[in-house]
Amino acid sequence: MNSLPTLPPRAVWHRTGTGVFPYAARTDGHWWVLRLNDFPEHPLYTLFVDAQVVGDLDDAPAGLQPAPGAALPGLTEPERAEVLRLVAGLGPYGAEWGTPCTSDYCTCSALTDAYVARPDSPR
Repeated sequence: MNSLPTLPPRAVWHRTGTGVFPYAARTDGHWWVLRLNDFPEHPLYTLFVDAQVVGDLDDAPAGLQPAPGAALPGLTEPERAEVLRLVAGLGPYGAEWGTPCTSDYCTCSALTDAYVARPDSPR
């Protein structure tokens, strides 16, 4: 799997309120967004920067785990809407390459934009 590019030190991961793209960080005007894939059928996460795929990850990136007793901050509603617009059509694994997964062994076919936009959509 690819390693995560170094996130600028001032970037902070936020909860997005959706289980499909659960984390996002905005830095230097760019959105870094993690898609939680159907593991182990697919890698654990796929990283996108401004909706362009960067690579797959099998581990959570550094900075994603808050300090003990703390929680990651949530996005504002306008930020969440902006992130969801960026990742529209990218719910299923492989959609970023134009070949969304249709396997019978994972949930990719259910990951429509409407499903992704549901608050705290389960995985």
